[in-house]
Amino acid sequence: MILIKNGNDIYGERIDVLIKDEVITSIGNDISPSSDYVHIDASNYIVAPGLVDMHVHFRDPGFEYKEDIITGAYAAVAGGVTTCCCMPNTMPVADKAEIIKYIAEKASTAPVRVLPVGAVTFKQKGSRLTGFDALSKAGAVAFSNDGLPIQSAAVLRKAMLKAKKKDYLIISHAEDEELAKNHAVNEGPVSQQLALPGRPAIAEDIMVARDVMLAAQTGAKLHIAHVSTAGSVDIIRKAKELGVRVTAETCPQYFTLTEDEILRQGTLARVNPPLRTLSDVEAIKVGLEDGTLDAIATDHAPHSLLEKELSLIDAPSGMIGLETSLALALTFLYHRKRLSLEQIIKLMSTNPANILGIDAGTLEIGKPADLVIFDPHQQWTVDSALFKSKSTNTPFNGMKLCGKVKHTICRGRVVYSDIL
Repeated sequence: MILIKNGNDIYGERIDVLIKDEVITSIGNDISPSSDYVHIDASNYIVAPGLVDMHVHFRDPGFEYKEDIITGAYAAVAGGVTTCCCMPNTMPVADKAEIIKYIAEKASTAPVRVLPVGAVTFKQKGSRLTGFDALSKAGAVAFSNDGLPIQSAAVLRKAMLKAKKKDYLIISHAEDEELAKNHAVNEGPVSQQLALPGRPAIAEDIMVARDVMLAAQTGAKLHIAHVSTAGSVDIIRKAKELGVRVTAETCPQYFTLTEDEILRQGTLARVNPPLRTLSDVEAIKVGLEDGTLDAIATDHAPHSLLEKELSLIDAPSGMIGLETSLALALTFLYHRKRLSLEQIIKLMSTNPANILGIDAGTLEIGKPADLVIFDPHQQWTVDSALFKSKSTNTPFNGMKLCGKVKHTICRGRVVYSDIL
């Protein structure tokens, strides 16, 4: 048994939490300690539901030199994440039941819950639909072609109609490939300064508009991944007002960094979709404030040092984020008075769990004992050399942040501690 004493919940109330057999058994403000308990002193810390990251890439199977399920899971717990959903762009692609079962079986020894997302189309080619029922039975919690977005409206409409029958969730990487062309940087002053072709914001906006229109017509559940533009926020806001079954996420890089970071950090700031303008960053923050954006996910995308040392044109897109996501949200949103602790935990835990339909994201008696205990005021400097991830490709290295994970508890076990 574990007894957490003298913590504070996200509303500022003092809280004790007793955990037994993977479940929260008691919550109060004066639970008596016992020699039978593992005792955690949470004085001056926040006790909250463990974070639920809807969007990670653990590169397993096929690219384990970048990350694998176990190392990714240890990176997750260091960031307070107790549940994460791994995207299907592995090798082979997670488009068959045996690949989903492989991920689920390997994840059974991980310190967090790792939930596979199945591919919408075979080999992510955007043409032939996978067997949703078989993938779901094997353990897939949603379906996405993330990394290779579906370009055919007819194929996506067919997928949505199929998903609607059993209310499966479709996660869309919304980007028009003919406009984006895998360019390295946002179209604008920075691309002009570098004399590079740019990846225009309209490439995202136009596909978000298409996807929400298809969701409206089919009645399917749609989730838009890694929203990065002001235009996308506006489209999603209007779609919600019309009753479309759409939810959306953004990532810390889209409310903290602009395209100018490319000039400072080169390939470490190359991500897909790309970092945008200051006005886009502000629109993302407003979208988080008013509920247009439902979740903060990391899009944790590990790459090797050799890959990121290639030229800006040739290097792969992506950055890691599991070990910095909560601290970035606290530093840039909570401490700058844009969001409350309650809003941040909803965005990073409760809402993602509800979108996925999983039993997580709550701090209640009888619920799974998945918790994060953090100091919202502790200052620290990001040092990627100390990360649990196999990869170090982060543009936040050396940044001073405010907010530190102290303990992570998953399934009633302490799986991470940062106590000297």
